[in-house]
Amino acid sequence: MNRHWNEIQPSDAYTISISGCIDSLERKVITLLYQPLVGAQALSLYITMCAEVEDGKLSSGGAPHYHLMNTLCCNLQQIYEDRLKLEGIGLLKTYVKKIDESREFLYEIQQPLAPDQFFSDGLLNVFLYRKIGKPHFLRLKHMFCDKEVKTAEFRDVTHDFTDVFSTGYTDSQEAEKDSTPQQDSRFAGKGESSSPILADSFDFSELELTLKDALIPKTALTPFLKETIEKLSFLYGIQPSEMKNFVLSAINEQDEIDVEELRKSARDAYQFESGGRLPDMTPRIQTAPSSTAAPELKTQEEKLIHYLETVSPRQLLIDISGSVPSKADMQIVEQVMLQYKLAPGVANVLIQYVMLKTDMKLSKSYVDKIASHWARKKVATVLEAMNLAKSEQRQYDDWAQNKDKPKTTKRKTTRQEKLPAWFTNTNKKEEKQTVDQSFEEEKRKLEEALKKRTERASAGEKD
Repeated sequence: MNRHWNEIQPSDAYTISISGCIDSLERKVITLLYQPLVGAQALSLYITMCAEVEDGKLSSGGAPHYHLMNTLCCNLQQIYEDRLKLEGIGLLKTYVKKIDESREFLYEIQQPLAPDQFFSDGLLNVFLYRKIGKPHFLRLKHMFCDKEVKTAEFRDVTHDFTDVFSTGYTDSQEAEKDSTPQQDSRFAGKGESSSPILADSFDFSELELTLKDALIPKTALTPFLKETIEKLSFLYGIQPSEMKNFVLSAINEQDEIDVEELRKSARDAYQFESGGRLPDMTPRIQTAPSSTAAPELKTQEEKLIHYLETVSPRQLLIDISGSVPSKADMQIVEQVMLQYKLAPGVANVLIQYVMLKTDMKLSKSYVDKIASHWARKKVATVLEAMNLAKSEQRQYDDWAQNKDKPKTTKRKTTRQEKLPAWFTNTNKKEEKQTVDQSFEEEKRKLEEALKKRTERASAGEKD
């Protein structure tokens, strides 16, 4: 996770703004639909922020973050993490400005999606289904649905305004003038809801190029369809080259792309690969973008830590091996992240360590033992994972050799071990043997992959 002290301090001031009041239905949506995804603490932060804005007002008075800490009875790190969850799911926008040596934050409350928007979102509804299970999901859907009242059998006898009221002389021009809000002001009312915002990581230019060969024009990719494709890509890990097939299979008789059919095709393919399961939503707080300028990465270790924190486990396996990971390898990675609740960055350290220790293979039993150990130790960051791997090297060597008993005598290992670069670079006193040629080759490949990713990111190309 990102540590909060570079992002926010207790003395930093904050103001809360809101576009409109949160009504009882929206509170029900937040409590029953959003809470399972972000947790009770994040929901408490949201409700507290809403309560700080008086009824009929659009913003609160300024206060330091000490106030939130005392109100919620928690530390600033927890508030920071909960804030990121609210931002990620579309319930909060955060702005910051610097005043001399201090900072001032503006938290803009976002309205939740309406029930019909939530259940047709294509992202949040899938995560909720995976989180709470089918029976409770259907119960919630039924709770927010009701039979539509049919008016077709009735005759409309509603009277209009002029049938009911008569008008005398009024100064309409003066009334219009007095009704207009003053400059820099607006009326309180209902605000617009916001869906989760995904990073622009999907390469639509590549998809458009492949669809052009299939005589599908660029105009077919409407803004709504692009939003759906981005969500499906994030949800199921679909690359542009793979998305083409799903898009083509969703073309209906009118030569239009059927969004529901596109969703179904992507979901069915994922469930076929994952044994019928739907994807889960795993918090990746440590990869959230900084609200201030990102620190310059100077040393190779800092660059490697940043790489492991931000790259996906799937991409890491590609960077290490040079090929798309197998289904079995991805199932091992999924188990590490879901069963042992390891953060993506921590899982990346584990993947790199095991791959280089076991001749570029992901041994499930070996991965399980280390992942279980790290889960018990509550390893939360890349640096913590690196340090623990160094300190527990002998134990992990025993596990690699299927020796569960603790060692009673010390003996030198005659076989030359492959170790990650971060392990050998910072542990030279303990490891004095020269790293063998094959490891240097793997290290070089990983550094080249990191360099290429950095160059592509700076050039705005696809990752």
